[in-house]
Amino acid sequence: MYSFIFCICLLVAGYFFYGKFTERIFGPIPSRKTPAFTRMDGVDYVPMPSWKVYMIQFLNIAGTGPIFGAIMGAKFGTASYIWIVLGCIFAGAVHDYLCGMISVRNDGAGIPEMIGIYMGPGAKKAVLTFVAVVLMLIGAVFVYSPAIILDDLCGGDGHSTSVMIWVGAIFIYYIIATLLPIDKIIGKIYPLFAFALIFMALALMVCLFIKWPSLPEFWDGLGNKGASVGIRGQRIFPCLFITIACGAISGFHSTQSPMMARCITDEKMGRPIFFGAMITEGIIAMIWAAVSTYFFFEGGAAEVGSNTSAAAPTVVNEISKSWLGIAGGLLAILGVVAAPITSGDTVFRSARLIVAETLHISQKEKKNRIMISLPLFLICIGILAFNISDEQGFNKIWRYFGWANQTMAAIVLWMESIYLAKEKKGYRFLLTEIPAIFMTAVVFTYIFSEKIGFNLPFTLSLILALAIVLFSEVVFHYKVILPMRKDKSEPERS
Repeated sequence: MYSFIFCICLLVAGYFFYGKFTERIFGPIPSRKTPAFTRMDGVDYVPMPSWKVYMIQFLNIAGTGPIFGAIMGAKFGTASYIWIVLGCIFAGAVHDYLCGMISVRNDGAGIPEMIGIYMGPGAKKAVLTFVAVVLMLIGAVFVYSPAIILDDLCGGDGHSTSVMIWVGAIFIYYIIATLLPIDKIIGKIYPLFAFALIFMALALMVCLFIKWPSLPEFWDGLGNKGASVGIRGQRIFPCLFITIACGAISGFHSTQSPMMARCITDEKMGRPIFFGAMITEGIIAMIWAAVSTYFFFEGGAAEVGSNTSAAAPTVVNEISKSWLGIAGGLLAILGVVAAPITSGDTVFRSARLIVAETLHISQKEKKNRIMISLPLFLICIGILAFNISDEQGFNKIWRYFGWANQTMAAIVLWMESIYLAKEKKGYRFLLTEIPAIFMTAVVFTYIFSEKIGFNLPFTLSLILALAIVLFSEVVFHYKVILPMRKDKSEPERS
C-alpha cells in the first residue's frame, strides 16, 4: 500500500508543480479571445463553463484506457505504477495540455490541421489518413467493451448475437450525440457520467484503505511478473508502454482536446482542464492498477471468487460487486460502461469535425453532419462485425488500437516540440522532445518485434527502432533547430 500511496501523492504534486511549469512555458494570455467566441457557431464552437468543459474533457479522454489498460498492465507488476506516474506527469498531461492550447491559438484546429501548420502539408495528408484509422479502431473498442459488460450485467451468453444487440443500441445513441450540438446531450449528461466514474474510483480507493491489503511494493522488485498470470513472452519494454495508454499517455487525446479548445472561454483554464483531466485519469489508472495487483498477485481473485486468468471486464465486474455491494457495484460498473460510451461518441464527433475541416464542409446544417457521419459509422460496424465472431476479437482490436494510439502520441509530441522550438525561446522544446524520443522507440520496437507486426527478433527490433529515433532527431535538429539558430545569428540588414 505504501508504494500506491506514494504514487497518488506524486500524481497530485505533478499537477501543482509540473503543471504550473508547463503552463509557464506555454504562456497563456487571459485577455485573448478564444475560438469559442471568435468562431461561435452554436454547434461545435460553444462557450461553456470551465467546470463543465473539464468534466467533458475528462470523460472524453477516459474511455476504457485507464481501467482496462491499467488492469492488463498490472499483470506486469509494480513496474506499471512507475509508468502511470512518470508517463502521466511528464508525457501524457503535457501532451494533452499543449495539444489543447495550440488548438486554442489556431482557432480550434483539429490535429491534422495543426500537423499541417507545424510539420507541413505532406505530414498533414499522412496523419489525416492515420488519424482516421486510429479513430475507427478506437470507436470499435469503445463500442465493443461496454457492450460486453452490459451483456454480462443482463445475463447474456457473451455470444456474438447478444453482444451485437448492445452494439446496435450504443450506435443509436452515438448517432444522436454525434449529430446534435455539443451542448444539447454532451454538455448536459456528461458531467453526471463523469461523477459516476470518479465515484467508482474514489469508492475503490476508500476500500483499499479500509481493507489495507498486502500489495506488491517497489522494494519487492520491479521485474516482469506477467508469466505467473498468463502473459508469457511479453516484455516490459515495449509491451507495458503500449498496454497502459490512456492512464499514462494517449494519442487519442489529441483528437479530443481540440473539441474542448472550441468551448474554453479563458486560456488560463487550460491547465485545470487539459493537464488536470489527464492527472485525474492517471489517478483512476493508479487505483485500478493497485486493485489489480492485489487481484492477480495477493489473493484478490480468490477473495471475490474469480481467478487470475480473468479478462479485464470480468475483473471490473467481480471487484466492483464484491467490494462495493450491489448498489455501489452497479453504480461503479455503470461508470465503467459510461466511460467508453461517452468517449466513443466524441470519437465519431471528432472524426466528423476532422473530415469537415479537411473538406471545408460547414457543419451548421444537419444534412452535412449526416453526410460525413454515416460512412464513419458503417466502417466501424464493419470492423466490429468482422471481429465479434472471433473469440479473440477484442484482444486483437485492442493490440492494434494500442499501437496506433501510442504512435499517434509520438507524432503529436514531435509536432508540439516543433511548436515550442519555433514559438518559444531556449531549449523549452525538450519538454516534449524527450517523451517524443521515448515513445518513438516504444512504438517501433513494438511493431517490429510483436506478432501483430513484423515478428522480428527483439534485439534487431530494438536496433531498428533506435536507428529511427536517431533519424528523427537528426531531421528535427536539421530542419527546425539549426535554421532557427542561423536566423538568430545573422545580423539584420538595413
